Amino acid sequence: MRNIEQYDVFRLSDELVLRVYDGTRKFPRDEMYALVSQLRRAAYSIPLNLVEGATRPSAKDFGYFLNIAIGSCEEVRYLISLAGRLGYLPEDSRRALADDYEKVKMMLTKLRSAVVGRAGRPQLDAVSGMRLAEGGLR
Repeated sequence: MRNIEQYDVFRLSDELVLRVYDGTRKFPRDEMYALVSQLRRAAYSIPLNLVEGATRPSAKDFGYFLNIAIGSCEEVRYLISLAGRLGYLPEDSRRALADDYEKVKMMLTKLRSAVVGRAGRPQLDAVSGMRLAEGGLR
């Protein structure tokens, strides 16, 4: 099992969640159960999927959860943009959150490539972290 909390992408995605919570505190009250809720859920879905995927025994399964985390990251990107266009986020806050999103997305994409490769086949053994060869471990 991987200790995902030691991965930089986990720490950055966790920080993004805290910043999203902070950035949404001043949204209009009528958005509490709409945009605020959706943005927060999308943000914390990223580290949650990293945590859940890290417990899975195969690289393929871990890759599945990395794909979900990337999808949640894209939701965050859109919702940050929407909140900015609606005037709920000041431009400097919107830009900072967008920069955080970019870093997390890049790291998730790199991790997914390391785990499952470009062809979608597992590249790393989920337990040992060693590269897989056709007949076993290299």
